[in-house]
Amino acid sequence: MRSASFLSSRRSAACAVIAALTLWQAGCGSAPTPEPLIPTEVVKLDPVEVSHRISAYREAHNLAPVTLDPALILIAQAQADAMAGANHLSHEVAGNLDHRLNAAHHAKGYAVENVSAGYATADAALAGWQRSAPHNANLLYGPMRRMGIAAADAPGTRFKTFWALVMTD
Repeated sequence: MRSASFLSSRRSAACAVIAALTLWQAGCGSAPTPEPLIPTEVVKLDPVEVSHRISAYREAHNLAPVTLDPALILIAQAQADAMAGANHLSHEVAGNLDHRLNAAHHAKGYAVENVSAGYATADAALAGWQRSAPHNANLLYGPMRRMGIAAADAPGTRFKTFWALVMTD
């Protein structure tokens, strides 16, 4: 089970990502620079890079790109943290997606979520989602325009890393 200080540090990391994204979107700074993945360290995730990859994949299928949404990053992080804390891969571990979006006062008409575990990198998680028919359908669901992605380390578990992707219109 995660300690309060661990969860607090994860929230701080999520806030740092959001602050960096805000600066990047405003043109006052640059996107966070990804660090090389070292297997014994916390998984590094560059949400900007992932949003570009998902957008390129969607555009290759004649769909609109997606943009990062700081609120969706927080919702995805809470889901990834909840799965890691429970050592359980599930869409429901932190409540169903509609409940989580409503609790965050996040307006949406359509929403999808992909979760996974065991992938060491965001590229591997994306490739896994693309190979899975239901997950791929979510990536290519036409109305999606905004996204948030997160990862949570769980080193003492079978999966080691839990992933959550939330997309809305």
